[in-house]
Amino acid sequence: MKKLNLKYPAITTERKSIFPLAIASLVFLFIFFITTLISPNATTPLLPPSIFVESKLQLLPISTVPSPTPPRFAYLVSGSAGDGDMLKRTLQVLYHPNNQYVVHLDADSSPQERLHLHKFVLNHPIFRKFNNVRMITKANLVTYRGPTMVANTLHAAAILLKQGGEWDWFIKLSASDYPLVTQDDLIHAFSDLPRDLNFIDHTSDIGWKEFQRAKPIIIDPGLYMNKKSDVFWITQRRSVPKAFKLFTGSAWMALSRPFVDFCICGWDNLPRTVLMYYANFISTPEGCFHTVVCNAQEFRNTTVNSDLHFISWDNPPKQHPHYLTLDDMQKMVDSNAPFARKFHQDDPVLDKIDNELLFRGQGMFVPGGWCTGMGNTTVLRPTAGAKRVKTLTGSLLSNDSFRSRQCI
Repeated sequence: MKKLNLKYPAITTERKSIFPLAIASLVFLFIFFITTLISPNATTPLLPPSIFVESKLQLLPISTVPSPTPPRFAYLVSGSAGDGDMLKRTLQVLYHPNNQYVVHLDADSSPQERLHLHKFVLNHPIFRKFNNVRMITKANLVTYRGPTMVANTLHAAAILLKQGGEWDWFIKLSASDYPLVTQDDLIHAFSDLPRDLNFIDHTSDIGWKEFQRAKPIIIDPGLYMNKKSDVFWITQRRSVPKAFKLFTGSAWMALSRPFVDFCICGWDNLPRTVLMYYANFISTPEGCFHTVVCNAQEFRNTTVNSDLHFISWDNPPKQHPHYLTLDDMQKMVDSNAPFARKFHQDDPVLDKIDNELLFRGQGMFVPGGWCTGMGNTTVLRPTAGAKRVKTLTGSLLSNDSFRSRQCI
């Protein structure tokens, strides 16, 4: 994605100077969104302009029964300065030949760090053999609390829709995430699930967030600047929208391919309208996709109220969760979650997860059926982790939990 090298005067809180910039950010984010429909090298449009003409679109069919073929996952694994080595480790523990991967190391990292990661992705013999790992080489500047993280997610999703072949779920992770089960476990556990389900922690009870996040107006400097900094606040406030209902929840999710396609190429204006609203919203990743899925009639009944993560929060929650350590190991296992966060890079608990849950040697891939040497990448060798994930999904999809927790 090509960076804009525009210089702006210092931003102040005076109405005459800052409010027009807030309006301008809507326009810039819309351009940002349009340019996500490109390749990692920002050269080729994903779709011709006519795709946005509603008369030329048809609704994607949504499955009602499990597919007979094993599911495939498409991952976005992203990080910032200093995360290059952790991204390499995470790629190895998440890897399966039938999955697809996009790696992004944001523009706050050094060119040398991004080049080192790119060479790892480009030259690794396994990645070269199966050609299923891509790196966004023209890095985006990402601010967690602003819309640039959502724009980066849409960019990766567009790449996977265009270049990633067949896949069923899009899973967004960061360098601070780590799996608690093997990919064979996850594939096996998800094989019996309808492919239209969206695992997204959400609620319409936004509480204090209405005053502190929905009504304030912010500007994400990642839209305008070359250096990362916190969001800018504007003195004006706004009312809650009436055209759609706001939802909030976890920034981490596993989204179905039909829903991702709707967000990128939507057959109505809802995804773009919601994205434009969230251009000036604090903590955009915790509300944008949630609001779209729960306001879209086609998808609101496909939500499973979980982010599939074990996360340790303060009570009440602060901006960031606790970093997990060896003391949290049993709680992670007991949660039955397939992923956990946050972890410090090279924390000893990661080695314990490798040894006891993933059966992985240092610097190695996680063993699975595809490693047998017989050339059949559909062979699975699930472990006890598959049973844990099935226990979790069985609980989430039970009569007591599934429908009663959808978009409420």
